[in-house]
Amino acid sequence: MTDPGDYKDQAVRPYVLTQGRARPSRNTIGLDTLLVVTETGKPLPVSASRQERDLVRMCRRLLSLAEAAAHLELPLSVASILASDLVDSGHLTARSRIPEVARPSQNMLKEVLDGLRRLR
Repeated sequence: MTDPGDYKDQAVRPYVLTQGRARPSRNTIGLDTLLVVTETGKPLPVSASRQERDLVRMCRRLLSLAEAAAHLELPLSVASILASDLVDSGHLTARSRIPEVARPSQNMLKEVLDGLRRLR
């Protein structure tokens, strides 16, 4: 059982932050998606929320969606919607991890390592 003093209510409800949306505009952003500010560095609109501003500030360095949600103290679903909006507007770039089928097998990596060791 959690201590009632641990509960932290937020002044702004998640549905307000997401403008009532329950799903992000793109389904390619997952919890392990890496986010980074685009090179254009265009400023956020005046109407941007504090959470959007914080997300852009945090993503000056590569950051996963899961880490961003934790830092923002937001549910992952809400952080995903905010990140999608910022990707759509050109403020953030989303980098997905390499799909399982495109990764080299462990045997291949072992052969490469063994070959490198023989070069010494």
